[in-house]
Amino acid sequence: MHGTSSVDHSAGEGIEPIVNGMSVDVEDWFQVGAFENVISRDDWDSISCRVESNVDRILDLFDEAGIKSTFFTLGWMAERHPVMIRRIADRGHELASHGYDHARVFNLDRKRFSEDILKARQLIEDASGRRVTGYRAPSFSIDKRNPWAFEVLAEQGYAYSSSVAPIVHDHYGWSEAPRFAFNPVPGSQLVEVPVTTAMLGNRRVAAGGGGFFRVLPYAFSRWAIRQVNSVEARPAMFYFHPWEVDPDQPRVANAPLRSKLRHYTNLKAMAGKLSRLADEFRWGRCDDVARREALRAQPFDVTAPMKELAA
Repeated sequence: MHGTSSVDHSAGEGIEPIVNGMSVDVEDWFQVGAFENVISRDDWDSISCRVESNVDRILDLFDEAGIKSTFFTLGWMAERHPVMIRRIADRGHELASHGYDHARVFNLDRKRFSEDILKARQLIEDASGRRVTGYRAPSFSIDKRNPWAFEVLAEQGYAYSSSVAPIVHDHYGWSEAPRFAFNPVPGSQLVEVPVTTAMLGNRRVAAGGGGFFRVLPYAFSRWAIRQVNSVEARPAMFYFHPWEVDPDQPRVANAPLRSKLRHYTNLKAMAGKLSRLADEFRWGRCDDVARREALRAQPFDVTAPMKELAA
């Protein structure tokens, strides 16, 4: 892996190549949404964690590539693995919040959400010694059902969020949301930078990483990110999880077949695909991407769907 992209993504001579946002959602194999109905949160502390060795592998991978990235981390992880959190920060990466224990935001009310992100932020900041300014909702669970979540983030002083998947999906999605950075709260500097989508004809398709990156051929991700960089002249926002580079993780026998297919497919291929991605594109921290994108963000009335329903 190399720090310098082998592909020219500049919009023209003398213009710097686009730097995309690289991010890791720090949760372990038993904390994912796919298994939430078969593995209880009450059992988490009795399950052997594999996150530290996987995060160390990712840190080494990023060092080799010359990449600084953002680790959206559960407060639950920071509480139990503070040395790992400090190690991430000391190697130049951004620590951001992924909530406390992976509760989907649309399952919380405003008060519980506020308490959740406050607790997570304090734990991550205490462990890392760094200020947390970014947030990503577990399972991209901010959508048209809970636009008030952006107000809570603004009230708590977050600079940016990357919590919206502007697509149709069976677990999440806000298809009416903009594909690129927008301001969700009037009078606030908070900027939302959605996870990346590409256009296939008139249809938006998910192209920001995770299971889509693992399961689909690498050529799809290359095409999608090139489209975003070269046609749209915008940065991609990419994510993956530590458990995705761990093909030897335990198997959950009683999980639904669809969940198992989503979770375990192509785990052995993930590290190699990430190496190719690092070679072909330029990557940086999400706070830096959000800061640049804030200059181009457009207002978006996140309450519009609720107003339409009320009418």
